[in-house]
Amino acid sequence: MKEYIIHNEWKIIEEGFRPENNRISESIFSIGNGKMGQRANFEEKYSGDSLQGAYIAGIYYPDKTRVGWWKNGYPEYFAKIINSTNWIGINVLVNGQELDLGKAKIHSFRRELDMQHGLLSRSFEAELPNGNRVKVTSQRFVSIDDTEIGAIRYSVKALNFSGVITFSPYLNGDVMNEDSNYDEKFWVEVEREISKNEGYLTLETLKTKFQVTTGMYFQSFRNGTPAQEEIVNASHEKYVGATQKIEVAEGDEATIEKLAATVSSLNYKNTDLLQKAKAAVARAQKAGFDKLFEKHKTKWLQIWETSDIKIEDDTAAQQGIRYNIFQLNQTYTGEDERLNIGPKGFTGEKYGGVTYWDTEAYCLPFFLGTSSIEVSRHLLMYRHKHLQKAIENAEKLGFNCNAALYPMVTINGEECHNEWEITFEEIHRNGAIAYAIFNYINYTGDKEYLAPYGFEVLLAISRFWSQRVNWSEEKQKFVMLGVTGPNEYENNVNNNFHTNYMAVWTLKYTLEVIDYLKKDFPFLFDELLKKWKFNELSETTRWRKIIENMYFPFDAKRQLFLQQDGFTDKELIPVSKLSKKHRPINQKWSWDHILRSCYIKQADTLQSIFWFEDDFSMDQLKRHFDFYEPLTVHESSLSPCVHSILAAKIGYEKKSYEMYLRTARLDLDDYNNDTDDGLHITSMGGTWMSFVMGFGGMRVKNNRLTFNPFLPEKWGSWSFRIKFRGVHLEVTMQQKQFTIVNHSDQTASVEVWNQAETVKGNSKKEFKK
Repeated sequence: MKEYIIHNEWKIIEEGFRPENNRISESIFSIGNGKMGQRANFEEKYSGDSLQGAYIAGIYYPDKTRVGWWKNGYPEYFAKIINSTNWIGINVLVNGQELDLGKAKIHSFRRELDMQHGLLSRSFEAELPNGNRVKVTSQRFVSIDDTEIGAIRYSVKALNFSGVITFSPYLNGDVMNEDSNYDEKFWVEVEREISKNEGYLTLETLKTKFQVTTGMYFQSFRNGTPAQEEIVNASHEKYVGATQKIEVAEGDEATIEKLAATVSSLNYKNTDLLQKAKAAVARAQKAGFDKLFEKHKTKWLQIWETSDIKIEDDTAAQQGIRYNIFQLNQTYTGEDERLNIGPKGFTGEKYGGVTYWDTEAYCLPFFLGTSSIEVSRHLLMYRHKHLQKAIENAEKLGFNCNAALYPMVTINGEECHNEWEITFEEIHRNGAIAYAIFNYINYTGDKEYLAPYGFEVLLAISRFWSQRVNWSEEKQKFVMLGVTGPNEYENNVNNNFHTNYMAVWTLKYTLEVIDYLKKDFPFLFDELLKKWKFNELSETTRWRKIIENMYFPFDAKRQLFLQQDGFTDKELIPVSKLSKKHRPINQKWSWDHILRSCYIKQADTLQSIFWFEDDFSMDQLKRHFDFYEPLTVHESSLSPCVHSILAAKIGYEKKSYEMYLRTARLDLDDYNNDTDDGLHITSMGGTWMSFVMGFGGMRVKNNRLTFNPFLPEKWGSWSFRIKFRGVHLEVTMQQKQFTIVNHSDQTASVEVWNQAETVKGNSKKEFKK
């Protein structure tokens, strides 16, 4: 755990340069706009340790799988959102000496991310080996208003010398992914051009044949006046650049403004890319840095209007939640249903930037509560569009009759994960996708999504569960063999509670949906019967048998559902008894040691209890939490939020706060020693849930919002905004008082501490506990 980020309510601040933390900071200070993102690499050259990264949504490469032992059903590739053209680069010379913080003496350094306005700033004073001392300031953003544009303003002030400051802005497409399986570069050049202060570079991916054109325009200034010095161009394979030498006297400041545009064949024809890039550069040039930023800032302020969470008297907690909200909105805007949310977003290369079950389980609730209904619907449609691929994926594993197994990892619907214990066995992801359909409809009331989109997905998943179970003569129950639950520190187990529970729940829910369609859409349902060759009687009869006879491992002595068969055969030593030198165990222990231990990577059985809390009594909730929480190491970023919510439900307020702070500051404080390879974007959705569902106690029941809020001990108050079925509410918790302000014209039906009320449009109501 590293705590070098300065606490501030609206800003992420790093004071002083620590090379050993540079990769962590490059992740933490990343910026994006839903269409592209950029790690916080330096504009000038840096010879120290760095992960250069610029990423474009939807542009990927199928990197050939590298495994020692090929198994039937393995995917042939791992899809990766790939590192793309470096558009931020500006090499700087000071009297012929290269500015490089890896070689200079640094007198001061500050990096700052303004979350309220979406601006990354940096300033430092450095002394070069030739004795020249400079003060550098830079500002950078990728526009969330015009999502094809990025902008940089970079200034160098001569503190103790006169001479020449040389700027060399460039576009460099000769990049590669650090995680390339065969040390392969994924781009080839299509065309390039450079003329004075404007240049363009078009590249194409191998295999997938995506094309991306990146353009740049720059202008240099001396003390605010445009520089007139000659511009010299440079061009070679995958590279265009320019050089301008600016004469300065001591105290003068040389500034360069670099505007860049990125367009891709995902949105335009290949033949139109250069023209579209030039049009985007022209838009940026006409507006200029300041006007571009004003529009960008205005858009961010609008986003915060509906998604901000406020905390009084706890700056660390306040900074944490805003940072999570900021990164979620940078990663996904919901405007394009072809796109989804990668676990690292646009901040690093681990996990390939592709889609996991994280989206449905942890991100969907955030977008349901803070964005328009279309945004969440697009997340669901992403899976519906991939239904045929999911069916093909199941067929490769031996399933039939249009059963679907959604991939563990994907970008285009095909499975691209190749660890057998996850690819073939972590099948609970199917349940998460089914649950997301229920969650969306329960929240929005948009039941028509079921006709036919939701039903088609549910039918295919139910067919999978029906075939995946088998009958145990010994137990006289249906069992699920050879699975891996959410807790990946247990592989190839039998009867994982969460997996079995999700299977049964999915079958029940699909039966409910069938009844709804038969009643409200009888003609459509008849068409769906024919389309999917659905033998309703025989298939649903088997489903009901599975529902009634599913086996769940149970410890009668402890009155606990076990995570899987044989879990209590392990030596049950609480995490609190582990020496710190053994943590995190995934970096200190062998895999054999981990698998034989009782330690849980993330909420597993508790995941089911969280989603289906009404199926369990309060005593059961408490008993299961008390058993599993002490055994959980939370080495998955997806774990603390579930524990925080359940702790709040049970009344363990201090534990709820502890787990909230862990998830909220997971990356800012590098809890799991892995922020250097990118942020944990999808767990940030869990952070939002831990606040709204934990401290706010918010649920949707009987078509209305219910709240059972509490105020953590050290806080003066908290508040958050929530959208629900056309209503926009602002809720505030103070000591013993809960207030709802309705910012919409529509009346809201709510329940607070089991007290049902209505809040009229544009009015306020207070509740006392």
